Amino acid sequence: MVEVFSTKHGCVYQCDEQNCFLVDFAGSLTPFKFHCFMRLKQLVDQIDIEEMVNNPHSAADLEIISPCSCERCYTLTLPEVIRFKSLLEGAKVMLELNSIIHERLKLVYN
Repeated sequence: MVEVFSTKHGCVYQCDEQNCFLVDFAGSLTPFKFHCFMRLKQLVDQIDIEEMVNNPHSAADLEIISPCSCERCYTLTLPEVIRFKSLLEGAKVMLELNSIIHERLKLVYN
């Protein structure tokens, strides 16, 4: 496993052996294929934090996310949503950066 990105609240790893990403967050390590990982990020990005903050109903304090092709269901509080968004965004940026670096190196050495 190779660490892609981490914060003090979680970590995203890349596992070439299993051809997946492993998300370590909220006390569990969950594997995701690339497309499912990107779908998870999309689901988390769709959460309206402002709505969660401003909604007076107690149920608005929780967000439930059930990613595709995954037995894991995330039940997140507002602080956890913010932390999870940060973790997934950081991982996505690092993956994009890695892709750009490999692309540039390929151009240089070809």
